[in-house]
Amino acid sequence: MNLKPLGDRVVIQHLEAEEKTKSGIILTGAAKEKPQEAVVVAVGPGGMVDGQKVEMQVKVGDKVIYSKYAGTEVTLEKEEYVIVKQSDILAIVE
Repeated sequence: MNLKPLGDRVVIQHLEAEEKTKSGIILTGAAKEKPQEAVVVAVGPGGMVDGQKVEMQVKVGDKVIYSKYAGTEVTLEKEEYVIVKQSDILAIVE
């Protein structure tokens, strides 16, 4: 991958949506909701945001949950990625 995020930005890749519900109902492509879970693919260096130093709290390989409508979707080499600000990441899944 050739994406190198700047500042406090993070490149994430969606995890696959569930194919069926907990009760066993198989979902079609249109019925699946976009997952809010993703894996971190690249992390920017941090820097200054609004006059304050930002240290990056996520690292490559972290599984995260992010805001539903956050980020910019990008397709590179037939792979889909989302570029978000670190502040749009809500939690790290351990």
